[in-house]
Amino acid sequence: MRQEYMDWFDEAVPYLQKYQQNCVVVKYGGNAMTNDTIKASVLRDVLFLNQVGVKIVLVHGGGPDINAGLAKIGKKGEFIGGLRVTDAETMEVVQQVLAGKVNKNLVAHLGGRGIGLCGIDGGLLHCEALDPALGAVGKISRVQPNIIHLLLGAGMIPVVASIGTDAAGNSYNINADTAAAAIATAIGACKLVNMTDIAGLLRDIDDENTLIRDIRIDEAEALISQGIISGGMLPKIACCIDAVRQGVPEVAIIDGRRPHSVLQELFSDRGNGTLFHQ
Repeated sequence: MRQEYMDWFDEAVPYLQKYQQNCVVVKYGGNAMTNDTIKASVLRDVLFLNQVGVKIVLVHGGGPDINAGLAKIGKKGEFIGGLRVTDAETMEVVQQVLAGKVNKNLVAHLGGRGIGLCGIDGGLLHCEALDPALGAVGKISRVQPNIIHLLLGAGMIPVVASIGTDAAGNSYNINADTAAAAIATAIGACKLVNMTDIAGLLRDIDDENTLIRDIRIDEAEALISQGIISGGMLPKIACCIDAVRQGVPEVAIIDGRRPHSVLQELFSDRGNGTLFHQ
C-alpha cells in the first residue's frame, strides 16, 4: 500500500472513532447534484460512511430538476430573496420532481441501504406558510424525527426530500438548507455538512484565497452586520448559525465540487470549507 494512503488512514482513525454510531446530516445540492461524476463520488462516500458505522442522513433539494420540470409545462421559475415562489401548479411539479425523480434516483445509487422519504412521511416536517407572497413555501414549525431514528436504528440511510405538510394536509416547498438544519437539530446530530458550489465562507466572494476555515457563530453574525456575508450566502449562513445555536456542535459549509469532499471534511485535520461552532 502506498505511503500516502497509510498516512491518510493514520489521520482518519481518530475521526472514524469520533463519528461511529453518531448522527451526521449531509445537505446535498449544488454542482454535486448536476455533475454525474461528482454525484457518483458523493453517494459512494455516503454509502461508505454507513458501512463504517456512521448514522448518516442525506437531505436534498433539486433546483435544476424543478426548473426543467417547470419548463416542460411552459412555466418559468420566480424567486424572492433566494426562495422559489411556489403557486399550486409549481408545488405539484416540486413534489413530483423532488419526492419522485430526484429522491428515487439518489436511493438507487446507495446499494440497497437508502430509503427515500420526504418531510410528509411519518409527519417528519410540519410546516406553516412562510410568507403569502411566496405561496406554498414552508416555514418548519415542528420536526417529528421518529421515522429517521427508526431507519438509522435499522442501519439504513434516510434520503429526505425537502417537502413538508401542515395540519390540513397541504404540501409545502422547504428550502433544503433549512430542512437539513432542522433535522440535524431534532435528531441530535453531532455534525451538519452543507455542500455548496464555492470553497466555503469567503471574505471576498471573488477570491477563494480569502476562505475562512474556522469561525464562531458570533463572528459570523458580525460579518453579516458588516455586509461581508450577503446575497445568496445569507440563508445558508443563517441556517448554520441556527443549527449551532440549537445544539449541533459543528456545522460545515464545504466545496461540493471537489471529489470526496464529505470524507475530507469528516476524516482529515484540515477539513474542507468553513467550520462553524460556538
